[in-house]
Amino acid sequence: MFNLVYFNFAVSLYAISAILYLVFLWSKKERWSNYGYGLTILSLTIHTLSIVIRGFEANHLPMSGMFETLIFFGWMVSIIFCFIEYRYKLKILGVFVIPIIFFILVCGYFLPREITPLVPALQSYWLGIHVSLSIFSYGAFACAFNFGLMFIIQDKALRLKKQDAYLRLPSLDILDNLSYKSISIGFPALTTGIITGAIWANSAWGSYWTWDPKETWSLITWFIYAAYLHARFIRGWRGKKTAYLTIIGFGCMLFTFLGVNLLLPGLHSYK
Repeated sequence: MFNLVYFNFAVSLYAISAILYLVFLWSKKERWSNYGYGLTILSLTIHTLSIVIRGFEANHLPMSGMFETLIFFGWMVSIIFCFIEYRYKLKILGVFVIPIIFFILVCGYFLPREITPLVPALQSYWLGIHVSLSIFSYGAFACAFNFGLMFIIQDKALRLKKQDAYLRLPSLDILDNLSYKSISIGFPALTTGIITGAIWANSAWGSYWTWDPKETWSLITWFIYAAYLHARFIRGWRGKKTAYLTIIGFGCMLFTFLGVNLLLPGLHSYK
C-alpha cells in the first residue's frame, strides 16, 4: 500500500525534527528550532499526502480503525502545533509537542495497518463529521496539556530560582492564557462531536445514548473540561490549579481515545 511509504517517511522526518528540537534545548541556539520547525512543515506535508492517498486507496475517509484514527490524531496535533508556532513564535514548544507526535505515530506500527471495508454502521457522512470534530478537540487538549506541563515546570523553576531552566520557557501568564485558549477551542468541538455522535448512533442503532464505555468516558472527559472552564470563569481559578486540570483532562482524554477502544468491550472497541 503506497500510503504506508509516505507514512513511514513522515514518521522518520518527525523523528529527525524531534532531535533538532532537543539540540535546540541543549545548545540554546534558535537556528536548530528553525530547522526543526521547517522539517515539521515538510513532515506534515508528507503526512497529509499519506492520509489523502490512503483515502483514495480505501475508497472511504481514512477514519476507521485504531491505526487510521491514530495517524489522524497525530496529523491534527501537528497542524495545531504548526499554527501556534507560526502565530506565537514559541520556539520551546516543539521540544514538548514533536516527540508526542512521533510517539503517537510510532504506536501505529504495532497496530494492524491493512485497509478493510467499512462496516455498515460506519458507511455514513456522520463518520467524517463526528470523528473530525472529536480528533480536533483531542488535538487542542493535547496542546493545552503541553502548556499546562510547561506552566508547572516554569512555576517550579521560578520558585527555586533556577534561571537557566525557566528563561527558555514563556511567562506563566502566556502559558496560562494559551492553555485556556486551547481548551476554549477544543471544548465546543468536543461538545459538538458528542452531539453528532449521538445523532449518528440513533440513525445507526436506534438510540441516541446507550452508555457504551466510549460514550461514558467521553462524557467524563467533557465534565472535566467543563469544570476547568467553570473554575476559571466562576471561581477565578488561574495558574497551577488549572494547569493540573489540563493534565487530568488529558489523561482522561487519552483513556477515552485509546484505553476504551483497546481495553473495554463495546460498540467502539477495536479488540
